Formats: sequence, structure tokens, C-alpha cells
Amino acid sequence: MQKKYFNYGKQKISKDDVKAVVKTLNSNFLTSGPKVKEFEKMFKNFVGSKYSVSCTNGTSALHIAFKAINLCNGDNIILPSINFIAAANMAKNLGAKIFLADVDPLTGQMTPENLLECIKKNNVKKVKAVCTMYNGGLPLNADKFFKIKKKLKCYLIEDACHALGAKYSLKKNVKVGSCKFSDISTFSFHPVKSITSGEGGMLTTNNYRFKNFAEKFRNHGIEKKIEKKKNNWSYEVVHSGFNYRLSDLQCALGISQLKKLNNFVNRRKQISKIYNKLFKNNHLIIKSTNKNHQDIQSAWHLYIININFKKMNISKEKLIQTLHSKNIGVQVHYIPTFFQPNFKDLKKNKVKFKGAKSFFKSALSLPIYQSLKDQEVKKIAKIINSTLIRNAKK
Repeated sequence: MQKKYFNYGKQKISKDDVKAVVKTLNSNFLTSGPKVKEFEKMFKNFVGSKYSVSCTNGTSALHIAFKAINLCNGDNIILPSINFIAAANMAKNLGAKIFLADVDPLTGQMTPENLLECIKKNNVKKVKAVCTMYNGGLPLNADKFFKIKKKLKCYLIEDACHALGAKYSLKKNVKVGSCKFSDISTFSFHPVKSITSGEGGMLTTNNYRFKNFAEKFRNHGIEKKIEKKKNNWSYEVVHSGFNYRLSDLQCALGISQLKKLNNFVNRRKQISKIYNKLFKNNHLIIKSTNKNHQDIQSAWHLYIININFKKMNISKEKLIQTLHSKNIGVQVHYIPTFFQPNFKDLKKNKVKFKGAKSFFKSALSLPIYQSLKDQEVKKIAKIINSTLIRNAKK
């Protein structure tokens, strides 16, 4: 019998999810219909924003967000150097001038100090937009970034694809996606995220102009004037838009999943606590020095450990392959953007990226998803601990 392989992330689909999709299959709508509006309304009510607009994936959500703020050729945008490549790709495709900020070496997140350093060292005169990203799901420094945004008089986009279900403040119950500290927040419903709709995305905002633009842009730039009791066949194309519409089928799954989001996040939190306890005495795993997170809730999209490879007789690549052979699918989130061939020109950046390079050398994402059982988490931790200790320098 083949042993179970533990991926770093995985969806959890229940009978009620299947039932919701089948019910929609038997309805009159498969593409854009009532489930899209229901999902969008449910989502904005959950996160606490005025508006939400669904789309095909997290990448299209970023594209729409950048277009909504009119990010154009030659505009300056600042991104964290550790992030999935989607934000940088979209910015580059729009012709924006990208500046990468360094990150904290343990969290992999851009800090306010990193942002200001990037602006100063690169002598950026006018910032059009800053795009933050909560790597792993913990929304750090949101209020501080918002203060900088107001001072710079620029736009602030939150790439919140890791952070659905996270809260800026537990006491005040302020959720990521409420756009309390941003102009637009973007989300992904890829199977490894907090919830899934197969593929899918959402952007939230409190700005009606952004919402109005997004609804048209995702639908080829089409604008219709709807009148009751009339065949509204005519339309006008007011933007050069895309087909970024999410289907009723996907939204039916999204609605069913969103109802369980709090339980999903709580389970991820429980798994993280087990890991914390079992890794507590392993001197090869660097402990995070970041404190004062008592009032912040993570979505626990990732469980990242930082390994001190200076004390190891094994390389990171060899460790990954060793764990893979033991059916543990660890991952790296992420390869720094400036290492990618498509962004080699960003090496001209005046920032030295000490934090990003350190994070990339040490960070590994471990399996964390809702259906992982306690015994499986303990088994994974035991294998990792024993593998590290066996390969430690004497």
C-alpha cells in the first residue's frame, strides 16, 4: 500500500460542497448568474467592506486593481521582494517601473522601514502605488503602511491572497479585506488557500469608482443600462477589458466554503500550535523574534520555519529532496523576484536585499491544511526534527 504524501497545502471538500455545485448544475445558470451576486454579497459582509467584485483568480484580481488605480507606463510601484510572481508580472505588463523592497529575514514580509529604505535608496520621487503582501497569512504593519500611503499620497493595494480569515485587530474584530488600511484588497480561491472555488479571485474596496470599474473591466469593458421590463440587448464597450468573470458553478462552491472559513482558520491555528510545541526545543530552527502580535490573527495559510543551515551538514535543496522521499512535500514561499530571469533588470535596485536573501536561504513551508490529523502533524514534525538532528554539524 502506497504511503500517504503530505503536500504543503490542500483543499477540503465536503458533501455539502458537492451538493451545492450539483444543485447549481441543475439550475438555469452555469456562468454569470445569481450565485455570483450571492457570493459577492456574502464575501463583503464577511470581511466588512462596502464592495466586492469576483473574478477568475488572484492574478486577475491584481490586474483589475492595478487598472482601477490607472497604473500606467512609467508609473512607480513598490513591491516586496518576497512574493508570488503575479503582482510583479501584472505591474510589468502594464509598463510600470517596479522597485523591490527588502523584507524581514524571518517573516519574509516587507516592513515599513524596508519600504522607506527602498524609496530613499532608489531616490523614487513619485510613488504611484505600494502593494503589500502578508506572507503566510499574518497581517503585520497594516496601519503603519496606511500612514505612509497617506503621507506619500499614493495608492495602497493589499495582496491578501494568504490572509483571508485574518484580522488586523481581534479586539476590534477588524478583518483583512475590510480595506480599513488600503484602497483595494485582493484574494485568491486556489485550492491551497483558506477557501477554494476551484480557481477564483475577489477584490474588495470601499471606493465606488474602483468597484464600478472592476465590474466592467472583468466583463470585456462592457457597460449596460438596465431597464426593468425591457429587453436590454444593447451595450457599450467603455474599457479595453478582459473576460475575468467567475462562474455560478465556482461561486456555489465558494459560498459553501465561505460558511466554513472560521472553522478552517481555527483548525490551521490548532495545527500551528502542535508544530510550535514540537519544534520548541530544536536549536536548528530559528525562533522568530517578532513579538507584539497578541491582537493580530493570522489566517495560517502557511507554517514557515527558518532553519539555521550554518549548523547543518546538508543543503536546503538536499533537505527538501530528503523530506520529499519521506512523503513530506515542503515548499519555499518564495524565490525572491530579483532572482527570476524575467526580472533581472531589477538587480539595478540600490537595495541589497539582505533580509530577502536570508529568508530565502532559511525558510521552508510545512504541510498545513484543514484535513491534517493531529497524529499526522506529529508524524511530520517528528520526521523533520530527526532529519535535522541527524544532519547537524557535530
